[in-house]
Amino acid sequence: MKERFKKLSKDQIFNLVLIGALALYLFTPLGFYVKVYVNRIFAFNPTPVEERQREHIASYDWTLRDLENNDFQFETVKGKVVFINFWATWCPPCVAEMPAMQDLYDAYGDKVEFLFVAEDQQKRVEAFLDKKDYTLPVYYEMSTTPKQLFSKSIPATYIIDREGEIVVAKTGAADWNSREIRKLLDSLLSQ
Repeated sequence: MKERFKKLSKDQIFNLVLIGALALYLFTPLGFYVKVYVNRIFAFNPTPVEERQREHIASYDWTLRDLENNDFQFETVKGKVVFINFWATWCPPCVAEMPAMQDLYDAYGDKVEFLFVAEDQQKRVEAFLDKKDYTLPVYYEMSTTPKQLFSKSIPATYIIDREGEIVVAKTGAADWNSREIRKLLDSLLSQ
């Protein structure tokens, strides 16, 4: 047996270690947490949509349901600043941006309407929120998403002004508790 390993070159040993690390990353729960950490490191500040490219919410006909099974009508947010995030517990970029979102919610939850729309089983979402001590308002879709908010991937996050204009539309992880986002929200709230 020792003879066999003595015949391995440094390159072969390096390749075996690399394959082992890659397998660990891809096929174990440890890999999920590494992905979350990497996404957190590379989560940059989202930028507003250029004014001439901004879309307006065409229809507020959208029903959501909260974790207590209460229906929420999207039309009730008309005239408010709204922060919407589509996410899931199995999505590393979604999990990576949650601490910043909780901080933003803690600071602006009484001024901005926050909607965290889960794409996951309710039991998993509740366990995740409990484990992390998150107090985010989570909802599930009960009807079709307005087309301006539809995304084929998650996380997808939108900030909407009082006029129904989508000011920020971001797919992928971002730093939602940045100084720039807080300035933007302050500006939208003062209008």
